[in-house]
Amino acid sequence: MHQKKNDAPRRDIIFSFEFFPPKSEEMEGQLWNAVRDLQDWNPEFVSVTYGAGGTTKAPTLSTVTRFLADTPFATASHLTCVSATKEETHQVIDSFRKAGVTHFVALRGDAPGGVGAPYQPHPGGYANAAELVAGLKQIGDFEISVSAYPEKHPESRDQAADIDMLKRKADNGADRALTQFFFDNDNFERYLEKVRAAGVKIPVVPGIMPIQNLTQLKRFAGACGTVIPAFLDERFAGYDDKPEERAKIAADVAAEQIEDLVRRGLHEFHLYTMNRAPLVSAVLNNLGFSRQTARSAGAAA
Repeated sequence: MHQKKNDAPRRDIIFSFEFFPPKSEEMEGQLWNAVRDLQDWNPEFVSVTYGAGGTTKAPTLSTVTRFLADTPFATASHLTCVSATKEETHQVIDSFRKAGVTHFVALRGDAPGGVGAPYQPHPGGYANAAELVAGLKQIGDFEISVSAYPEKHPESRDQAADIDMLKRKADNGADRALTQFFFDNDNFERYLEKVRAAGVKIPVVPGIMPIQNLTQLKRFAGACGTVIPAFLDERFAGYDDKPEERAKIAADVAAEQIEDLVRRGLHEFHLYTMNRAPLVSAVLNNLGFSRQTARSAGAAA
């Protein structure tokens, strides 16, 4: 897995990072420490999440503004349309555009009642992410990423309806889809075949979640419909009280998943950092990248 010193620098993978706005002073420090540690990896772009109903609009705007001012990252802001009129959503877009944002990750957003609560479109707002993409395209020439769900969005009637929504987002001007994290590559490959058969031509970028804590991940996965394969329990068994060994396994698992997807023809990946750097860096090291290689690639770009 590890690259030999005399190997050519790896250039067959493009990756991006996701961060979330901090909710406390301690988390603020954690975020910017992670950003500083990950800066040399030269990602294609980074994204900053945005809460349902605009609950984190202010912290997202503040975080994105600092990314644009103080880091070399091309920075995308998540944007939701839940619980907002079109005018309110346009005001949010305008405030982000004034801050320098040219790339949005356009999402419907979760219902205000939380995951599992019934979703009701705002009567004066965008009904879904496909409408939001169309609205963004009318406002400006933004780069637009959207979401995709290899194991189906929890609220979708079936996978066909889910893929139809992805097609509508692509037809309305989305540039790429970033997937919910998953661990079953066979299932993802079958999903991608159906997506292409439906006429969706935009890149579908696998979302990769390096496993910081398997127990917490299972709770999170249950809410968003991600299946946790049995092999993960087997890989992590017996390492609950061995953090260093557990972290090594987590890095191996994520790197192996990416390598397998590369063999299947995928070359772009979106890494969910959880605002922590060590595990993400370990994954990239396992894949044969080096910080110096990333810096050189960035300088040459």
